Amino acid sequence: MNSRHLQLYITTEAPCSYFDDRLSCNLVPDPELRLNMPIYNQLIQHGFRRSGSYCYRPHCNQCQSCVACRIPVDNFTPSRSQRRCLKINQELKLSAVAADFSTEYFDLYCRYLNSRHTDGSMANPAEQDFRQFLFTKWCDTQFIEHRLDGKLVAVAVTDIVGDGVSAVYSFFDPEMIKHSLGTYCVLKQVDYAKQLGLAFVYLGYWIENHPKMHYKANFRPLQIYRDERWQRLNKA
Repeated sequence: MNSRHLQLYITTEAPCSYFDDRLSCNLVPDPELRLNMPIYNQLIQHGFRRSGSYCYRPHCNQCQSCVACRIPVDNFTPSRSQRRCLKINQELKLSAVAADFSTEYFDLYCRYLNSRHTDGSMANPAEQDFRQFLFTKWCDTQFIEHRLDGKLVAVAVTDIVGDGVSAVYSFFDPEMIKHSLGTYCVLKQVDYAKQLGLAFVYLGYWIENHPKMHYKANFRPLQIYRDERWQRLNKA
């Protein structure tokens, strides 16, 4: 199916997740459409994102701050701080497994969310929240595990799409602050994409100068989806 022939709809406005004083809405495929990997492969190339079984792209009336972004892996060179991050985590062991639920994953997920979102809607998640948010039956999703002496310390939830991998979400040991495990997960997803012979790591949405989203500009060169095409983000 060609993405140009998909029926797209705009959702009603809701409070924005990133700016307290703004409302947001999304562009979504026809809710009656049964999503699958060929459709998802096309959607992600047009700036869409997956959350659970739901695909969306921000389409707000008064704001265009959320910009889809991706790393072209063959052109990526880690910065000095990113090389330090790789070095400090060189003892971690990586393995990629099919996405599924386990108490080990869930315990780490709860610890992470309860340290980062103590007063938000994601705090104190239930098992069903984990399942509905991170993976879905129609999508090829892997959990990239990182272990230290056998102990699970980080998981990068990663979709394998037609031309790359999509960094859906990462959760990690909140006590290992000095290890910069969020950055480390992205760096290893770049390596994983190269191993699979894929061209990109899709990072979701970049928001310039936003304290939680601006970090994505540190992965250079970075491409952004603007004016219905991918182009390089020019940052000093």
